[in-house]
Amino acid sequence: MLTILGFTMIATFLVLIMLKKMSPIAALVLIPALFCVFVGKGAKLGDYVIDGVTSLAPTAAMLMFAIVYFGVMIDVGLFDPIVRGILKFCKADPLRIVVGTAVLAAIVSLDGDGSTTFMITVSAMYPLYKRLKMSLVVMTGVAAMANGVMNTLPWGGPTARAATALKLDASDIFVPMIPALAVGLLGVLALSYVLGRRERKRLGVLTLDEVLEPETETVLVGAGAGASGDGADASAVAKKAARTGGSGSGSGADADLSEADDDFQGLDPHRATLRPKLYWFNALLTVTLLTAMIMEWLPIPVLFLLGAALALTVNFPHMPDQKARLGAHAENVLNVSGMVFAAAVFTGVLQGTGMVDHMSKWLVSNIPDGMGPHMALVTGVLSIPLTYFMSNDGFYFGVLPVLAEAGQAHGVSSLEIARASLVGQPLHMSSPLVPAVYVLVGMAKVEFGDHTRFVVKWAALTSLVVLGAGILFGII
Repeated sequence: MLTILGFTMIATFLVLIMLKKMSPIAALVLIPALFCVFVGKGAKLGDYVIDGVTSLAPTAAMLMFAIVYFGVMIDVGLFDPIVRGILKFCKADPLRIVVGTAVLAAIVSLDGDGSTTFMITVSAMYPLYKRLKMSLVVMTGVAAMANGVMNTLPWGGPTARAATALKLDASDIFVPMIPALAVGLLGVLALSYVLGRRERKRLGVLTLDEVLEPETETVLVGAGAGASGDGADASAVAKKAARTGGSGSGSGADADLSEADDDFQGLDPHRATLRPKLYWFNALLTVTLLTAMIMEWLPIPVLFLLGAALALTVNFPHMPDQKARLGAHAENVLNVSGMVFAAAVFTGVLQGTGMVDHMSKWLVSNIPDGMGPHMALVTGVLSIPLTYFMSNDGFYFGVLPVLAEAGQAHGVSSLEIARASLVGQPLHMSSPLVPAVYVLVGMAKVEFGDHTRFVVKWAALTSLVVLGAGILFGII
């Protein structure tokens, strides 16, 4: 019964948010609360929620201060040269911009933290997508998939969890997987090329001067306007949009954006918050902060708390200015931190009621005996949906040991099982149970349901590419 209720709860949540019948925060709270009552453990709901909130509180704190920190860095102009450099390289070509998004996300992912990756990527790329009226779900989808592949780095989390759960060396798991992961990253770049060509066909290619022209009119971005017709017509609409601020978006995810979002703040050379004399201080502070994260000098929440306080104090020494900057980023902070605490209810009920345990055991018990010698393949396939519907902790510490034990009984080494377990990470990074994804969609002003509907199929395909490459190279 718990197995059925667990799958039903997850399916109900996904359907409601994808159909936009409920907001993600409401669905993350109300649906698990309702199912907790169905299970007959409503009296323990409070304990489950407190346990979930306690486990995710450090993550929420990290995100709150990280958003403030990177928001201040955007305000003072730290990323302006990056945006201008990317724009000049891309020549206002949607194809190059989408590919550039994947490359940037992959490079920044080297720090091993998804939230930081999404903040930097969206900070740099969002103004380009907005001014060119490109689909924002393309940006979020490509960034999430690139980060998902790179999330398998030994310091990224999944590899370390697999090594810990199976008592293996992380390098023995990761190093042989590099060729397969490289193929997966190439797959993301190839997909970015395809999606970029689609955007180029829809919008055409603008000149750099047209993109940098100041807008004379601000309007709400509509869904579907300017997306029809042949390439020439689409280009004309896009050029007009670039000059007048009109709508040229063809994505439903671009709807419901505020008028203020149409301002191309990333390239406004006259905004009052710019601090050109402090540019190298801010750059050094950011590099030091990221280095400290990688070297684990202090817990990440503490690092961002200190970084945000220092950035505010140095760049905006006057109290009214500090309050203004905090107020400017309060909406993002509230949306993301609220989503994390709401997700804590979902994970708390899933784990507290035992749904996760029953679901994993049911899946493992239904593996045909004939698949025993192919447990590495089975693990790779199962990792795609399981890491989407579960937290990494739940999968790697709860399910993976059972799969490894079943594999050993048929002569399949734990190393192969561990490597195969990394396959699902491109999809995992868009899971509703991953706090970082709310940073991505929140900063990009994209509805979570729109992002999910767009990315699931492509991320699952990327995971299968990694799995296929692993089998082809004899790694899995």
